[in-house]
Amino acid sequence: MQNNFVEELRWRGMLHDIMPYTEQHLLDNPSAGYIGFDPTSDSLHIGSLVQIMILIHFQKAGHQPIALVGGATGMIGDPSGKSDERNLLDAATLQKNIDGIKNQLSKFLDFDSGKKEAAILVNNYDWMKDYTLIDFSRDIGKHLTVNYMMAKDSVKKRLGSDAKVGMSFTEFTYQLLQGYDFLHLYQNMDCKIQMGGSDQWGNITTGTELIRRKVGGKAYAITCPLITKADGTKFGKTEGGNVWLDKSKTSPYKFYQYWLNSSDEDAENYIKIFTLLDQEKISNLIVQHREMPHLRLLQKTIAEEVTRMVHSEEDIVKALKASQILFGKSTAEDLKKLDQQTFLEVFEGVPQAEISQADFSSGIDMINLLANSTNFLKSNGEARRALSENSIAVNKSKVEEHYSISDKDLIDNQYILLQRGKKNYFIIKVVA
Repeated sequence: MQNNFVEELRWRGMLHDIMPYTEQHLLDNPSAGYIGFDPTSDSLHIGSLVQIMILIHFQKAGHQPIALVGGATGMIGDPSGKSDERNLLDAATLQKNIDGIKNQLSKFLDFDSGKKEAAILVNNYDWMKDYTLIDFSRDIGKHLTVNYMMAKDSVKKRLGSDAKVGMSFTEFTYQLLQGYDFLHLYQNMDCKIQMGGSDQWGNITTGTELIRRKVGGKAYAITCPLITKADGTKFGKTEGGNVWLDKSKTSPYKFYQYWLNSSDEDAENYIKIFTLLDQEKISNLIVQHREMPHLRLLQKTIAEEVTRMVHSEEDIVKALKASQILFGKSTAEDLKKLDQQTFLEVFEGVPQAEISQADFSSGIDMINLLANSTNFLKSNGEARRALSENSIAVNKSKVEEHYSISDKDLIDNQYILLQRGKKNYFIIKVVA
């Protein structure tokens, strides 16, 4: 008897559609199941994290997860949930993207080949590259009618939309290609189940129908809800774009902050979906959070758990230190431990001024720095007054009028942080 994977998804709010008898099949049989990942970038983003979590739960329940990277279908584009056709990618870009995704998935799934539930990573280009159009038309196309394909919601939505471009034949055949993936994995890897987002239900059930019609087999399907935010804005997006799993695209600090800034309503959903904490622990956290929402216990727990899983414990420590620098007590030494990217992200939007290395090397007195070199303050008099009131800090350390700025104050050999009061910041950048 297997652990109940479906029940795990159900209580976490991760179950949308399920084909009849799927739950019992998984309880009775250790099974292989797959999810497809689209190689449109060399990094996955947090929208993909939902699918990753499903595969993690699948493996923890004693089943074998298969992560399919769509090297072939990525050249075409999936119309599901889209209003426009996707740009096609060249082979070199696709390969770069696939390699990046493979590396990321290995952080979440156990690929140890010595275990029966060891994860497998496949690329559908491997079995499609030598498959001719004649073979495809004869072996696959004849088993599904145009009427059946037209009835899919993803197709009807595109054909009934106001989009001037309509729907290309390339996109129309996508569901057949995805169906063929399922058939191939069913026949070659004994893969009985496909999972994905609710927008993939049509494509997934095309695969189960193809398996039934072509080989008389029984396959199963599960989808999870598409994640939405309570305020109506798109999940996984910021003003700067996607929130990526690759730290070079989204730093651990910004990644951590994304989760920390979740609303209370969203946090109650995210804690179930994006962490591996058990039901009792999550229920207790939700109760505590509702009693003391100002402590933001859920948001802090989610931010730490997800950052640890995607990045590392070290990255959590750095993110916490960066947050403390902005919102709490910190020292000049704390600031100097930040790398340049994190420093600039912590103080994003803070006004800046440049000072030449030549002017800087001999040292600059505080009055001149505040009022003339940077215009942080409006006049010498205001600068002198602020210094006498002990309200000016250099790199979080209070300074007096006689203080002189020099190389010893540089953060990452280039920046200095000025501050007046608690929230009024200014950055000096020393340039050659």
